[in-house]
Amino acid sequence: MRRLSLLLASLLGFALLGLLPVSPASAAGDGFPLPLPTSPAGDPPGANDWNCKPTAKRPTPVILVHGTFGDRKNLLENLSKAIKAAGFCVFSLDYGNRGTGDVATSAKALKAYVAKVRNATGAAKVSLVGHSQGGMMPRYYLKFLGGAAVVDDLVGIAPSNHGTDQIGRLAPLMGVVGPLLDVVCRACSQQATDSPFLQRLNAGDETPGTVSYTQITTRYDEVVVPHTSGYLRAGPRTTNLTVQNACPLELSEHVLIPTSKPAVSWTLDALTHAGPARATFKPAC
Repeated sequence: MRRLSLLLASLLGFALLGLLPVSPASAAGDGFPLPLPTSPAGDPPGANDWNCKPTAKRPTPVILVHGTFGDRKNLLENLSKAIKAAGFCVFSLDYGNRGTGDVATSAKALKAYVAKVRNATGAAKVSLVGHSQGGMMPRYYLKFLGGAAVVDDLVGIAPSNHGTDQIGRLAPLMGVVGPLLDVVCRACSQQATDSPFLQRLNAGDETPGTVSYTQITTRYDEVVVPHTSGYLRAGPRTTNLTVQNACPLELSEHVLIPTSKPAVSWTLDALTHAGPARATFKPAC
């Protein structure tokens, strides 16, 4: 019973995002239709203007990628406003039945959306800014679906790059509850520490191509545990950051980190110059 309680607590951590207004579940085949509220999410401020054209100063459109149980608007408003104000064309998508479906299938949806944005804007490349699963899932697109050729920056905010012990620690019980979890939220079981999916994703080069990789984490993350599992292997195009190292009084945890000043500030730093966010850059606190 103790292990079952731990499982429920883990699922509750992921479901925190489900307390926000959400859009209807996507078409059949993305997973179990979630019994969540169904008010339209709409677009984050400044996003999804399909008439927007990149400028010489800001030639790369930015696509926002929500996390598990998320949607294209909620939690992404501050990022969208700031990126748009910096002169970028901004886009945001819904995918994978609130991000609960198979991650590889969601990556295919991201690939199609990137193609749509590039066709509409005429841009050679895009940059991706993702929260939670939205910081990890694009790496599948980069590594296995050709995305590395058309992506400039990937900024992951509390990304689940190496999974979470909140589910991974329940491995002895997964034989019993794993099939049920896969039905309700396939992406949740795939984000368990050392899941077969993540072992394949992280085998070999974790940062393929010439993409710049920025990971932003919080010590108070209650979903991606430990928060350092969001880091990627060190390299010349990789920066791993934790908000409390720069802003000790910052209290944002997994849900609120994409709305925080340091996360937004580091994201803009990554997007507005060549390479990832600078480790020496002092973000707004």
